[in-house]
Amino acid sequence: MLKRQIGLLTLVAAAALLVGCQTPEPTPEPSPPTDDTRPISTPPPTPEPPTFNDNMEPYYPGSTKLLPRVFYFELDKAVIDQADLAALETHAQVLMDNPRRRVVIEGHCDERGTREYNLALGERRSDAVSRFLKAAGVLTSRIETVSYGEEQPEDPGHTEAAWSRNRRAVMIYR
Repeated sequence: MLKRQIGLLTLVAAAALLVGCQTPEPTPEPSPPTDDTRPISTPPPTPEPPTFNDNMEPYYPGSTKLLPRVFYFELDKAVIDQADLAALETHAQVLMDNPRRRVVIEGHCDERGTREYNLALGERRSDAVSRFLKAAGVLTSRIETVSYGEEQPEDPGHTEAAWSRNRRAVMIYR
């Protein structure tokens, strides 16, 4: 048993010797003082993209992409296309964010139909866009509608393609 105790003591002594012989980790030297007394500058703020271009055409908020201002209609219809709803919602937001701006909505038709019918249809088209903007929160006093009927065609042709471009409502900012 004495041999066993001596062996155990030898083992403990060897372990203590090994732990005591480890070299300590070097302490990092302090860095020299800097003479840099310049204030920390923050980068200049990024300018907001413009809301309108020089022709008073609105951009999508926060971008430089122009919002569509022309909305097309089916033959003899004054119903806004589902694909145009998001753009019209953005127009409403642009108008609410810019309370000094007003909008004129022009209604147009193709050349088919009588002058009176086309004036009435153009009015229904401009009114459809106006009602949408009002429902989205734009004040009535900031929206004007006008119908030109067939008098100002976008395309003077006499084909279905030309007529489809002439059946429209156009938003003009002021």
